[in-house]
Amino acid sequence: MKSILFSGLFYALLAFTSQAEAKSPNFVFILVDDLGKQDLGIEGSEFYETPNIDSLAQKSMRFDRGYSACQVCSPSRAAIQTGKTPARVHITDYIAVGRNNQPEKWGRNTKLLPAEYKPELPLSETTIAEALKEQGYHTFFAGKWHLGGDGHTPSEQGYDVNKGGYHFGTPPGGYHSPYNNPKLSNDEPGAELPIRLGKETAKFIEDNAKSDEPFFAMLSFYSVHGPIQCSQNRWEKFQAKAEKMGLTKRTEPRFILDRTQEVRQVQDHPVYAGMMAALDDAVGLVLESLKKNGLEEETVVIFTSDNGGVSSGDGYATSCLPYRGGKGRQWEGGTRQPLYIYWPGVTTGEKTEVPAIGMDFYPTILDIAGIPLKPDQHVDGISLVPVMKGKSVEDRELFWHYPHYGNQGGEPSAMVVDGDWKLIHYFEDGRNELYNISDDVGEQTDISERYPDRVEELSAALNDWQKDVGADFPTKNQNYNEKAHARSLEDLKEKGMPRREQEHANYLKPDFRPNGGWWDQRGR
Repeated sequence: MKSILFSGLFYALLAFTSQAEAKSPNFVFILVDDLGKQDLGIEGSEFYETPNIDSLAQKSMRFDRGYSACQVCSPSRAAIQTGKTPARVHITDYIAVGRNNQPEKWGRNTKLLPAEYKPELPLSETTIAEALKEQGYHTFFAGKWHLGGDGHTPSEQGYDVNKGGYHFGTPPGGYHSPYNNPKLSNDEPGAELPIRLGKETAKFIEDNAKSDEPFFAMLSFYSVHGPIQCSQNRWEKFQAKAEKMGLTKRTEPRFILDRTQEVRQVQDHPVYAGMMAALDDAVGLVLESLKKNGLEEETVVIFTSDNGGVSSGDGYATSCLPYRGGKGRQWEGGTRQPLYIYWPGVTTGEKTEVPAIGMDFYPTILDIAGIPLKPDQHVDGISLVPVMKGKSVEDRELFWHYPHYGNQGGEPSAMVVDGDWKLIHYFEDGRNELYNISDDVGEQTDISERYPDRVEELSAALNDWQKDVGADFPTKNQNYNEKAHARSLEDLKEKGMPRREQEHANYLKPDFRPNGGWWDQRGR
């Protein structure tokens, strides 16, 4: 009798152990390109519609002070993959295939020459995909990579499957098939790129639903980066919505000049709204696949953006208010992002003010998976697991280093955030700005003269950090022409801004037709 009882307990324990070992969670990491935090319905957008993303956020931990590691794309992506700050990896600007933004090819009339940066993510780095593969994870990548071409694609950086990841920063064929992407086959003419990427990810989930191996799927949308394109049907829907909301009768300017460039102040772009809708539909396909295949409660879903919305430069498509600026710029609009983590059985829709940044994803994923951390790799990130479990983490400063001129008007600068205090140091003239981002989230009032001790303290911390990471700096541009720069600003005020206003009013006209005629070529 004792022998039978012992045998029963032994097999019960063995079954429990095997069951526990089989419970390594899956991960779906959704990274959106150029998505502003305020572009989401749950964050306050009244014009764009994002029901699927909103529903995900409602059961996630929402990091209200979630930040990207940089105000432009490639550096932020490198930080997510490596757990290291962009300055330490020496990828501090978007990777231009022709090296046009490297100092030796710099042709813009600026006071400084930008710092040089690495043109691809070094293979010596252990990416998050490689760390998970070591532990038996099946890995998948779809969409925008922008961290290197041949020899440095997702396939060489730990991903078993790669659908569309290459050196491209923008979709080479636009947002409708034919995609002209060597890593992604074409669909029927007119098919939407985000939907295709969503379907590829959903299929990967379905194919792995019955596997004993856990999976890590990274869906890295090209959306909502320029070019700003959507189907005609989607445009018609949001043009009609704009009319219903009274947005077509706007008399105030859509743009203001903020120091170096015009910046959008309102969300009323019907083509961009159509892009947002396509993005949200694609996210819905992925979430539905998890549910349909019984994996909803076994899969951690992470959602974020690589930088702020494009309120200036590129498509001038959205507004990031109440945050100042947007993509490429040194204010909160450039770096504060949606950052949601859904962890089944742990998160239930809470919101936290604990600051988090792109480097934190790497150790957080390992921690959730129960995998030993790699502190020598993700040296600049921390695990956010304690926060999601209602515990505290040690206060820390967050740093950014951008020794470049953004295409969106951003200035070469470095930033440090310590609690409610934010210091911006400008490389052109060495000046500092200080803001209290709790009282002044729009960064309208520079209080550096009022708090010189705080400026000195934060400046010292920033300098020490830059030395620690081996930061690269811009140099003086001997060809800078101050008079020509002044003339260009005057031309922007007198001619450029009126043209911009007219261009964006035209998007809302019932007879609007896009330049390039993609509707005529690729269907509705």
